[in-house]
Amino acid sequence: MTAPAQRPAGSAPARPRIVVVGFGPVAARFVDELRPAVAAGALELTVVGEEELPAYNRVLIADLGVGRTALGAMALADPEELARDGVRVLTGTRVARVDRSRRAVRLADGTGLAYDRLVLATGARAVVPNLTGLNPDPLHPVLPPGVTALRDVHDAARLASAVEGRRRIVVLGGGVLGLEAALAASEEGATVTVVHHGDRPLGRTIDAAGGATLAAALRRQGVRVAGNARSTGLETGPEGAFRALLLDDGSAIDGDLLVLACGARPRTELAEGAGLAVGAGVLVDEGLRALHTEHVFAIGDCAQPGEKAPSGLLAPGWRHADWLAARFRSELLGEPAPAPLGPERAPVILLKARGVNLALAGAVAADPWDAFSLENAAGESGPPPLQVSLWSDPEHGAYVKMATRAGVLVGFVALGMPRAAAELTLLFESGAELPADRSVILRLDGPEAALAGGPSAAGTGPEATLCRCAGVSRGEVQEAVGNGCSTVEDISRKTRAGTGCGGCRDGLRELIEAHFAAAAA
Repeated sequence: MTAPAQRPAGSAPARPRIVVVGFGPVAARFVDELRPAVAAGALELTVVGEEELPAYNRVLIADLGVGRTALGAMALADPEELARDGVRVLTGTRVARVDRSRRAVRLADGTGLAYDRLVLATGARAVVPNLTGLNPDPLHPVLPPGVTALRDVHDAARLASAVEGRRRIVVLGGGVLGLEAALAASEEGATVTVVHHGDRPLGRTIDAAGGATLAAALRRQGVRVAGNARSTGLETGPEGAFRALLLDDGSAIDGDLLVLACGARPRTELAEGAGLAVGAGVLVDEGLRALHTEHVFAIGDCAQPGEKAPSGLLAPGWRHADWLAARFRSELLGEPAPAPLGPERAPVILLKARGVNLALAGAVAADPWDAFSLENAAGESGPPPLQVSLWSDPEHGAYVKMATRAGVLVGFVALGMPRAAAELTLLFESGAELPADRSVILRLDGPEAALAGGPSAAGTGPEATLCRCAGVSRGEVQEAVGNGCSTVEDISRKTRAGTGCGGCRDGLRELIEAHFAAAAA
């Protein structure tokens, strides 16, 4: 193995060398933010990706698998464009280890890449449960035929084959990713069963009544739901292919494809091999620098800035990428320093599917009279009491819960009420007070509000955030449409809106249609 060339001791680098390990959505965002500096010759930038494909939106893997999007529409980076700007892109390349003492990244083929600053954006891998018939090694799982996760395009191809053949699909896991895949596959003609451990889907984040209403909504969409089910192993056919999921009560759920949707685990093995401090993810300080190091940073799913484990959501990773790129430009190019990154906000969890619309966030466990009696009994010396308002229509799959302190929303669930969900999301993220009459929120989904144009003016002004993942306002999208963007893909390329979870894409289409309808009038 040949070591990379080292600069003479004490010499200043002509151009700082930045190496990024990982080429997923977060790395793509970071690279994009540094492209102008690279094109101007101010720094050298190399990005190394293990997959053959350049960065694409993994959030849409299930949509790709059921045929609702194309791989080209998921692309987040163009290697040829990056190369023209001077960015070196290495795809299909595995990093074997990080040599911190020599400030070099060692590749699997024995070559090395010298760096002045190293950014780990290695992301996360799918959790493979410890079941009989599955390899428990988390770093080298061996999945038998008929078993897949939902992390890359190969997984999407396996899902597509099952959907096209209208096969029986078993989804193991009741989180958002598994539920969205189940709903999409069911609507496209597959027979789908969701198996989860708790008494309700999304059991770690939703309250009992909301979870029961969600389960009923899933069944109405044709998805079978097996709750309180403990899986123990797989039953396979003569050639080793998946045939059934075995449960601890002795029963089995037959299927042709098992989709593992059991969460994700940060990829920290490179950091551990380099002697970096690791918890749930790579431990970093408030500046995203790996603890006890000077030249190594981590962003996205693999980074743990505080005590909480990485969220696994895209928006916080993009926030990391934007902030660290701004910090590097400040330190290396003299641009203004960014404001401190600050703590992560509590995430809003969105489940958007045809027939099921759910948004929830914050503290939602308390019920109205429980919260009222317990907190108000403590007297006036403590924090403002928790107040809970609740409305439920299980027959039609609608449910809204709002938890407030001093009128400010601290938690909510909105199922089957898309306009209320949009308004509550806005109020939660802005820290604004709810109307004193909580029924105003419910009326947003009534016929009068629909005729008037939907959510309140607070959610429809130019400054309102339309794409939460990318932080793009409604006004920015309207400006892009006015400047000639006539498709969602055009807007995504211009503003990045719609490149995250995809939940705003209907809103983008509405703005496009409204603009051209007005032009034609």
